[in-house]
Amino acid sequence: MALTPDTLASIALRAGQEIMRIYRTDFAVDTKLDTSLLTEADGLAEALILAGLAEADPDLKVIAEESVAGGIIPEHGARFALVDPLDGTKEFVAKNGEFTVNIAIIEHGRPVMGVVYAPALHRLFVAESPSYAWQSKAAPDGPVPAKRRPLRIRRAPEAGLSAVASKSHRSPETDAWLAGYKVNEIVAAGSSLKFCLVAAGEADVYPRLGRTMEWDTAAGQAVVEAAGGRVLQLDGAPLLYGKRDRGYDNPDFVVYGDVSPA
Repeated sequence: MALTPDTLASIALRAGQEIMRIYRTDFAVDTKLDTSLLTEADGLAEALILAGLAEADPDLKVIAEESVAGGIIPEHGARFALVDPLDGTKEFVAKNGEFTVNIAIIEHGRPVMGVVYAPALHRLFVAESPSYAWQSKAAPDGPVPAKRRPLRIRRAPEAGLSAVASKSHRSPETDAWLAGYKVNEIVAAGSSLKFCLVAAGEADVYPRLGRTMEWDTAAGQAVVEAAGGRVLQLDGAPLLYGKRDRGYDNPDFVVYGDVSPA
């Protein structure tokens, strides 16, 4: 098996199937040392993803959320993978459906391929390359769909922007940043779906002022950049990956569709 975009999508669908199996039960919820939530689905999905990636590309080093929490942080070169097996655990626990499986391939600091899959919503987003991405409806117990729609950011509406903000991590700093733009509506969404809403032309801008980890954002960034968007730090520099010296956390950033930084 080769590590193609369809392979990544297939792995994400299988992880989604496992996540949905747990989702339909009365699952237990634990709290990690950093106070974030943890369920059985996180670990099971990550094990499935790591096995799938190892089969497809045995030499690929993977930085994965739960492995890192357990102290497993492999040394890697310019090419490696970032995995969040269940992004939006708060949304998973709340059973609102807005959680995702995130898998991204990084080369020289930039995401070049990625998959974001929302199994409860049957929404699959795939960045095949830095310049082409598509979306499709996909059930977790089904195949990678052949029917696909190209993703492209939309032209910014003259009536005002649609801004997407975190459902669980909204901050006063975010509201202050949004005040600098003509915003017509603010859409709340969970997990890396926020990147994908911009990529799909369902929103125009997403500011994230607050701590995130590289595995939270890499797949979403791959999707939105392949759809014509940009992900920039507040100083205008691109958001890059492999920041081992920072413990793989991110600075504040903004996802721009057809919007110029102020």
